[in-house]
Amino acid sequence: MSHSPLRTRAVVAAAAAAGLGCAALTALPAAAAGEQVKVQYRQSSTGGDQAEPWFKVVNTGSSSVPLNQVRIRYYFKADAGASYTFACSWAVKGCANITGTFGTLAQTTATADRYLEIGFTAGAGSLAPGADTGDMQLRFHRSNWQPLNQSDDYSFAASQTAYGDWAKVTASVGGTTVWGTAPAGNDPDPDPTDPPVDGATLFDDFNYTAHTDPAIGAHGWYVRSNSGGPGVPGATWAPQNVTFAKEGTNSIMNLETSTAGTGESTEQTEVLTQAMKFKNGTYAARVKFSDAPKSGPDGDHLVQTFFTINDLKAPMADDYAEYDFEYLPNGGWGEPANILYTTSWETYRPDPWEAVNQHSEVRASYAGWHDLVVTIDNSNITYYVDGQEFGRHDARYLPERPMSINFNQWLIDLAGQSSTAPRAYDQKVDYVLHVKDQVLTPAQVADRIAAYRAAGTTFEDTVPGGQ
Repeated sequence: MSHSPLRTRAVVAAAAAAGLGCAALTALPAAAAGEQVKVQYRQSSTGGDQAEPWFKVVNTGSSSVPLNQVRIRYYFKADAGASYTFACSWAVKGCANITGTFGTLAQTTATADRYLEIGFTAGAGSLAPGADTGDMQLRFHRSNWQPLNQSDDYSFAASQTAYGDWAKVTASVGGTTVWGTAPAGNDPDPDPTDPPVDGATLFDDFNYTAHTDPAIGAHGWYVRSNSGGPGVPGATWAPQNVTFAKEGTNSIMNLETSTAGTGESTEQTEVLTQAMKFKNGTYAARVKFSDAPKSGPDGDHLVQTFFTINDLKAPMADDYAEYDFEYLPNGGWGEPANILYTTSWETYRPDPWEAVNQHSEVRASYAGWHDLVVTIDNSNITYYVDGQEFGRHDARYLPERPMSINFNQWLIDLAGQSSTAPRAYDQKVDYVLHVKDQVLTPAQVADRIAAYRAAGTTFEDTVPGGQ
């Protein structure tokens, strides 16, 4: 149900119910390899629960190099039985433009049987001669966050604490290796494949006929009809105002919220999962925010949301959790105009009001479709809007218990527009995705959605009931 990040609101709704034996290492001669790029490397973590290989790619040629043609491979020895998760902490080129996939070597050695391949989307642009990408602060960890050992990893160097040319990683341009040497007997191939990952998934394309469609409940959703906050006192939650329709080839869920300026005339909408079974991992949705009503006068203090939440068992309970995208098209909570918040909650007390949270905000219009992604691992909560990092919140706000996934649209108050003329606002949702214990980049989210739609899959839920 989403809170004001700054001030009080109604109580929580009752609805809220992831060397040795190697050949000598030399860089490929530029003349022989047609070299166009080189890789500089430094390590930012020598142990613990994650590896942090940081890179720069430098154009050493005489012509521009499109980065989406460049691939880097970092080689390591996997821990027994481990699967791995990639993350980008920060990059000059933007984390949304950097991809990370894991592959298995054809010939294992004492220091390598796996690799992390770094790629770039078209959004990363090109490198001019002599230019470099700037910092790419990357990391990976075991998907269950168990400790990992880097000391036996082919590409790792504990002493490499500053950027320098590093030929124990390879780079290719257009599928041709132009830098570095792979572990013995493992020439890089142009088509890496990820090994299977254990990230259980919820995906829903919202391909339903109406709020009464039996598949909605069968798929684990609840279209809210019970009373309670948040929002205007006296308002109702109206399931009939949740509708479904095709827009192009996609099925869209629409949440309509309406009012005629009184609590009794106000109808709000909310859709949420019946189960609280979602915790760490990646959450994503494509949502269309509205700046103006589809009919009637504008100005209401509206909140349009995508969020996860569990129940507050007692005021200031330390196992509460909530992670919000909240768009206020007409301001509210003391804001005079449109603002988008992302907020991570530790806990709160409703009366007298006290809150422990961290929030990020941008004061601008977000009318239209937006790709919203939030990732939760054991270190950070990171929010993305349209592929760009929007906010990063620290480990104090990590969830202790599983949560539900929610969408709602509601009115903070009736102070924004005093008219008694009827008006109605729409919030649309294209899809929702959760991947348990896996941190995906926005580009990887887009790839997963495209794969589901190419396969004709409209719903999948393999997330276990208890976490």
